[in-house]
Amino acid sequence: MQKTTSVHAVRKRIFEIIEVGAQGDYVSRAYDIVNMLSIVVNLFASILYTYEDIRLSYGALLLHIEAVTVAFFAFDFLLRLITVRFRYPRLSELRALLKYLFSFSGLVDLCCFLPYYLPIFFPSGTVAFRMFRVVRIFRLFRINAYYDSLSVITEVIASKRQQLISSVFLIAVLLLASSLCMYSLENKAQPDVFTNAFSGIWWAVSTLLTVGYGDIYPITTVGRLFSIVITFLGVGMVAIPTGIISAGFVDQYSRIKRMSEYVSTEDVHFIKVHLVKGDKWIGHPIKDVGFPKETIVAVIQRRGRVIVPRGDTILQEGDTIVLGAASFSKDEHINLKEIVLLKHSRWVGEKIRDLDISRQSIIIMVRRRGKVLIPNGDLVMQEGDKVIMYTQMHISHAHHIEI
Repeated sequence: MQKTTSVHAVRKRIFEIIEVGAQGDYVSRAYDIVNMLSIVVNLFASILYTYEDIRLSYGALLLHIEAVTVAFFAFDFLLRLITVRFRYPRLSELRALLKYLFSFSGLVDLCCFLPYYLPIFFPSGTVAFRMFRVVRIFRLFRINAYYDSLSVITEVIASKRQQLISSVFLIAVLLLASSLCMYSLENKAQPDVFTNAFSGIWWAVSTLLTVGYGDIYPITTVGRLFSIVITFLGVGMVAIPTGIISAGFVDQYSRIKRMSEYVSTEDVHFIKVHLVKGDKWIGHPIKDVGFPKETIVAVIQRRGRVIVPRGDTILQEGDTIVLGAASFSKDEHINLKEIVLLKHSRWVGEKIRDLDISRQSIIIMVRRRGKVLIPNGDLVMQEGDKVIMYTQMHISHAHHIEI
């Protein structure tokens, strides 16, 4: 059981490293940097290798760079397979694996290294496999996950997808209609140019998208008049998706600005409570424990697993409960005092209930040999204990703690 828990923890840590790192996770951040550099260096090496002069002088070096970066891509893909259950925690191991393999990011990760090694086993398909290496450029989308400013692009396209689909549909209908009309008008005058409907589509694409290559154009009067109308419509059709995306960017950045200006933040502090044998909370559902309304039960750690708590979750021996509560505001202060009990202190050997302290004094906790003890009346004080208490009494040699 312990070995299984250890393997689970190792896999989870690997997943944390290969995903986008948190601010304080320096190992994960370092892996992110290596990942980004590998992508950029691999693409630059592939581009430089197409120049004949550079290939003759540095071809061997560029091939070695490609081999190293592709090996890193394969290693990264293997780590993602090992930790795929943490990517999709609600799915079984097999279903999570299949979902990743057939996702866009999974296919791109696979095509980043597989075409490089396939010619070793299938030499006859070298040319075809080399074409698939172009898919490697899609790995640049991974960089999008490291920067919030770049992720805005994805958010805008996702939020405006219905409008974009509608505009693309209109453009496609206009392309098809104009290509068939132009073929009907110009086929007899230019049978060798407008040979079929596809020739009309090529003309419609270059005209509607305002490219105008000039390799195919109408020569009849009616065809030219029709071409003028299509050119005007093309300017409007291209402006529709451009305007939608531009408006989406304005909306997104306006929303972010409003959130930063008008949304105030408040820290939530968390503590861990480990349940041991004899604790009164054991065997009771969370809703019956009686936590204050200002306290939240964030998570429960149970035998290596993390449980999202609900009201009917039964607390068990060995559970570690993570409790959260709002922090004090800036104008609220509580002064505590910390006292270290020396050998000849009159509190040593006494129970808390028998201590000569005022009723306005409260012992908050006792630190003993690295452990934190929640005090009760029967707790016997020992030499070396650190007693943290709230009191208005003057106590010599006490350290003040301000919360």
